[in-house]
Amino acid sequence: MSLRSEKQASTENAEKEKKSAASSSVYAALALTGFKLVVGLLTNSLGILAEAVHSGLDLVAALVTFVAVSFSGKPADLGHQYGHGKIENLSALFETLLLLVTCVWIIYESVQRLFVKSVEVDVSFLAFLVMAVSIVIDYSRSRMLYKAARKHNSQALEADALHFSTDIWSSSVVIVGLVAVGLAQVFPGFQLLGKADALAAFSVALIVIYVSLQLGRRTVQGLLDHAPKGLREEIVRTIGTIPGIRECHKVRVRTSGAEIFVDLHIVVDAGQSLERAHELTKEAEESVKRLARDADVTIHVDPET
Repeated sequence: MSLRSEKQASTENAEKEKKSAASSSVYAALALTGFKLVVGLLTNSLGILAEAVHSGLDLVAALVTFVAVSFSGKPADLGHQYGHGKIENLSALFETLLLLVTCVWIIYESVQRLFVKSVEVDVSFLAFLVMAVSIVIDYSRSRMLYKAARKHNSQALEADALHFSTDIWSSSVVIVGLVAVGLAQVFPGFQLLGKADALAAFSVALIVIYVSLQLGRRTVQGLLDHAPKGLREEIVRTIGTIPGIRECHKVRVRTSGAEIFVDLHIVVDAGQSLERAHELTKEAEESVKRLARDADVTIHVDPET
């Protein structure tokens, strides 16, 4: 099998794995959203309803991620000469905006329940069950997605994993809130504990806002071609150690989804043969690819003056 065929087969296998990870997240988010919504309505728990909305957003995010990874792997064409990887960045930005909008509703409703209206929350076994099941599913999904994201350098999958891992913490907060409400019902003297469910929902919103801002910052950096931290310096230092290369300059690094594009100039002896200059170019390219796996490298050779 030729090198080109091997690379194509590797790319196709990576796309299949990414799609499989994204589709399994869709099913998990769909099941969790339905389960939490039903239990939240039955128990009248704002904490669980907030989690249902959160999971609903995870469902939308998972669908967007699935679409993104399905299209981001398309090969470059005349209209998109750097490929379609930016679709992953756009999907992550869309997920961020969804999360922030939802947090506004959760915070508003929490404040209403804390200071304006009183709502009775039914603390039942079913309420605890849905949150426990949610934590187990979120943990397994986040681990699987993080593994796939690291393996394929996918920001879309990493954003999806972040959603599920955040749910673990927010679900834990909701459980604490339900326990506090239950104690308030058993011990009437501790009525303030009855507000714990609304406080839990408020805490969920704060957690989601924090994660959203972190995700949004990284997404914008990707859309603005922010170079991976330290990579440019590593490239200059590594290529500078290759015998025969006098200098490495004009290094430019950009990302597009999972792909990294590197452009650079190297300076070689003016008396070098064309064949030797070509060999040095190949050495420089291989050095870059060891630092950035599967990078698309373009090298311009300058003669020393």
